[in-house]
Amino acid sequence: MTQITSVLFVCMGNICRSPTGEAVFRHKTVKAGISIEIDSAGTIAHHRGERPDPRSRAAGELRGYSFKGQRARQVREEDFKHFDLILAADLQNLADLRDKCPSECQDKLKLMLSFIDPSDRKEVPDPYYSGGNGFETVLDLVEESCDNLIKQIVGLKRQGDMD
Repeated sequence: MTQITSVLFVCMGNICRSPTGEAVFRHKTVKAGISIEIDSAGTIAHHRGERPDPRSRAAGELRGYSFKGQRARQVREEDFKHFDLILAADLQNLADLRDKCPSECQDKLKLMLSFIDPSDRKEVPDPYYSGGNGFETVLDLVEESCDNLIKQIVGLKRQGDMD
């Protein structure tokens, strides 16, 4: 992996999983003292302009994450060139991104859970229509993956300082 200065989190509507990824990663990078541009977007425009789902915000805010200023938007063509890493919530979102992404940027596309043990889940489940603890499950998975991504980024920064 090359130096990471910007990360885009992507789910279908940009109201549950990707804003959660953005909020969690922003909080954790600040805590780690890392300066990274972080945003989120959706593969569809259905929720454009809406705030994150109130259930996502409630679950995240209970853990200390802020969703301030977040509004749903659709992935734009320029996002593929602009962001160093584009993290899709699930395999369908990843396929949708691959269809739109220029060939020279395909290596930037990964699953959000690419940074946890591959024997665990590959996809962040969509909590929108689920009951129970769906939003907490999303947080648990995203937190673990973000923690591991930060460890990789810190390792890359240290390695870059040595070069």
